[in-house]
Amino acid sequence: MDSTTNKSKLAALLEVLAVSTKLGLTSFGGPIAHLGYFHDEYIRRRKWMDERTYADLVALCQFLPGPASSQVGIGIGVLRAGLLGGLTAWIGFTLPSVIVLVLFAFLMQGFDISSAGWIHGLKIVAVAIVAQAVLGMGQKLTPDRNRATIAIIAASITLLWQTAFSQVILIVIAGIVGMILYRKSTIPESVDLTVPIRRSVAVLCLVGFFGLLILLPLMRQIIVADWLSLFDSFYRSGSLVFGGGHVVLPLLEREVVPTGWISKADFLAGYGAAQAVPGPLFTFAGYLGAMINGVTGALIATVAIFLPAFLLIVGALPFWSSLRKNPNVQGVLIGINAAVVGILLAALYNPLWTTAILAPVDFALVSILFLLLVFWKIPPWIIVVFGAAGGSLIALF
Repeated sequence: MDSTTNKSKLAALLEVLAVSTKLGLTSFGGPIAHLGYFHDEYIRRRKWMDERTYADLVALCQFLPGPASSQVGIGIGVLRAGLLGGLTAWIGFTLPSVIVLVLFAFLMQGFDISSAGWIHGLKIVAVAIVAQAVLGMGQKLTPDRNRATIAIIAASITLLWQTAFSQVILIVIAGIVGMILYRKSTIPESVDLTVPIRRSVAVLCLVGFFGLLILLPLMRQIIVADWLSLFDSFYRSGSLVFGGGHVVLPLLEREVVPTGWISKADFLAGYGAAQAVPGPLFTFAGYLGAMINGVTGALIATVAIFLPAFLLIVGALPFWSSLRKNPNVQGVLIGINAAVVGILLAALYNPLWTTAILAPVDFALVSILFLLLVFWKIPPWIIVVFGAAGGSLIALF
């Protein structure tokens, strides 16, 4: 009996690995597109869960900080094959794009191409991509006067008060304001999730999440070690991102550029390149880690930035059905999401716009790329190719 059970578990893990790797190799287009790919593969084709359970899982991952699409994938893996299933799903979905971006980092270092025209084109691509994210998120998350006001105030404070803790404070305040303004909002119907995780394990994961968030900065002050500083920076960045992968941009920029780990030009070039690969945008951390400390740095940065997402989804799944029905929680989420739009708007200006748009021809190129991306619905990887080609042409004149 035990042998049969073990074979069944192994078969489930291998199936999760195969399907998630397929998605990691083919899922272009960002987190919203990823959710569509997941639905098609996991729900429509394989019927691993019903529509309402999938919708409830997506709602949970939108509520939690971290990369929503990666958390949905981890959650599906957990529900299918337990904790190892969640880990396997993450590896399959994440590893392909990490490998590509680490190779790109080595290319940047080995050939000193940071001043090439196509690299400048990648920076312009990043402006267009984030502008699209601001537009889409703004329409969805700030549809009324109160939320738009929260977003603009958050953007202004982010630009004028640039410290390591400003965004954390903004998110907390926005959550409180949202709870006050929107606690009487209508709560959508939900179904209870059947989760193969004991609540004691979930509590341990949540304690681990908050414990690392508090202890790592303290340990960094006491223990002088490059790997610890790197792990702390990327762990905090992964812990404080609400609203999608693009919002990690300003957090990471403040962690790696002022410290001198990487130049702003190389940072933005890598961010542009990250738009061309499938899988989660958080794999940008692999590029940054490789630029800082080779393969070791890539491994530390990638694990550190995704670890909060894993701890949170595993920790929250057993409690989500009851937590989601709390109107105060819904109000907090509404306020935080509005602030996230403002934080991303600030990042669109600085560092993206101020670094990439240096002349009228740059503005012309970013306008064309934005048009193709938003109105012509051209896939992001093609926009990356166009942007690199456009940057090369600009460099010739």
